[in-house]
Amino acid sequence: MAKDDNGGAELTRAGTSHDAHDQGNPGTAVIAADAIVNPGYPPHDRLRVTDTDPKANRRAERTVYTLFYVSIVASVWAIAAYMIFPINADDPGSVRLNNLFIGLGLALAMLAIGIGVVHWGKALMADVEVTDERHTIGGSEDTKAAAVEVFRVANEESGFGRRTLIRNSLFGALIAFPLPAVVLFRGLGPQDQDPVALLSHTMWKKGTRLALDPSGTPIKASEVTLGSAFHVIPEGLQDLEHGKLEEKAKAAVLLMRLKPEDLNELPDRKTWSYDGIVAYSKICTHVGCPVALYEQQTHHLLCPCHQSQFDVANHCEVIFGPAKRPLPQLPISVDAEGYLIAQSDFTEPVGPSFWERN
Repeated sequence: MAKDDNGGAELTRAGTSHDAHDQGNPGTAVIAADAIVNPGYPPHDRLRVTDTDPKANRRAERTVYTLFYVSIVASVWAIAAYMIFPINADDPGSVRLNNLFIGLGLALAMLAIGIGVVHWGKALMADVEVTDERHTIGGSEDTKAAAVEVFRVANEESGFGRRTLIRNSLFGALIAFPLPAVVLFRGLGPQDQDPVALLSHTMWKKGTRLALDPSGTPIKASEVTLGSAFHVIPEGLQDLEHGKLEEKAKAAVLLMRLKPEDLNELPDRKTWSYDGIVAYSKICTHVGCPVALYEQQTHHLLCPCHQSQFDVANHCEVIFGPAKRPLPQLPISVDAEGYLIAQSDFTEPVGPSFWERN
């Protein structure tokens, strides 16, 4: 509000004049508010070197596509390093070399793409202010035409359509970058044997004694107390010279003892346990992490990786988390000396599901 010099009449804009009328003030005058004028963009006086110097522009362009080509070379190097520096299970140094050179290749591939894209945006793409207007979502012809225009302007400002070396080198880098992952994952499987057969069977067989991990000492049923849990491997695993880690990864077992009346066993599995002692695969059916945490009071097994929980009292069915299948059960019994033994191998593949699993 403001007062004039003649009668003290209050002046107000149209948006607030009703306040004065409500107070019954006859001296109030109404002045229409002026529309807000768009001030426009500030002057763009600061130009980049690449905007004023053609040589600098071409130099920046060369830098960008060179970085993309470097990314391609680094991706190829990561694949080559996987073959040049193979992992030998008996040589820890080979693992370090393999990880070092593959990691350097992948890191350089990602870094070169990132730096190249950032340099492209800062040095070559249009350096002007733009307004991103918000509109209601619609599918009218005008909207579609406006969207096409946006892409046309973006293509023109970025130079994506005209800078063929940058565009093609970027495509090459993006295509080459996933290839090391494909090669590495393929190398995880055996090269000279049927992977389905290897994943479907373990060292367990009829009569194999259950032994403590890592000592390999056989376990008697009388040594498994109520509420206890043991990490178990097949007897004889420690004597293997080759493939010890692979066999342990498949055959590791958790052994627990519950009250027999607490077990809710299916009719065809009542003979798979012995006096409340049950054995289940230690490998989580989600992504293969080791299930290692046993809650004695609830009879639950917990996978620490993604918090999947399995109910031991109900054939290790999944009660929480991302796992979709129960832990496979190992049928057990005792021999004449009272040692716990396997009745057979697992009746289904252990660990996560794979594409050829029935």
